[in-house]
Amino acid sequence: MKINLRKILLLIIFIFAGCIGTRPVTREIESEQTEKDPLSAEYPVDPKIKIGQLENGLRYYIRENKKPEKRAELRLVVNAGSVLEENDQQGLAHFAEHMAFNGTKNFEKQELVDYLESIGLRFGPDLNAYTSFDETVYILQVPTDSAEIMEKAFQILSDWAHNVSFEPEEIDKEVARLKLRAMGIAIDNLTEEQLKYLASWQEGT
Repeated sequence: MKINLRKILLLIIFIFAGCIGTRPVTREIESEQTEKDPLSAEYPVDPKIKIGQLENGLRYYIRENKKPEKRAELRLVVNAGSVLEENDQQGLAHFAEHMAFNGTKNFEKQELVDYLESIGLRFGPDLNAYTSFDETVYILQVPTDSAEIMEKAFQILSDWAHNVSFEPEEIDKEVARLKLRAMGIAIDNLTEEQLKYLASWQEGT
């Protein structure tokens, strides 16, 4: 995979599963559409944003920004959230988001987080995700001075989109984490062995 770093330098890239229009909308068109049917009117799009669609239907949005320097922010935005849950599935969308960090096809278990931390990313400022009522969003901010890092970053987005492992052992450990958080117990310093023990303990309760 060849990457022209000059072209991607300082880009902020937003990848959507499909939501808004694919071309800029003038004020005249927007006004006319709003008068006819306000609910069907398209949102205006910044003309500086490059919009396209891959053969598989995935839409992408690219915009150049001057700061932060030598960084690209990548976002995978999935049009699915808690609104799709049944009553007996409440919390499942958020749980699935968490599982994206616990192993994928190309990054087993903790490998994904270990790799991102090895290139200087920190949870919160550079690496994050959230689940809302109608969307799930994954965020990476990576350096652009390495073609290898950029390639791996897009591989991670691809894995998050359709290759999360959902291994039974990792599911049990994540359930244990959520239960401990619900009980107000800090879990940041727990070892893998402690989580495995808590996971096996919760299976018998």
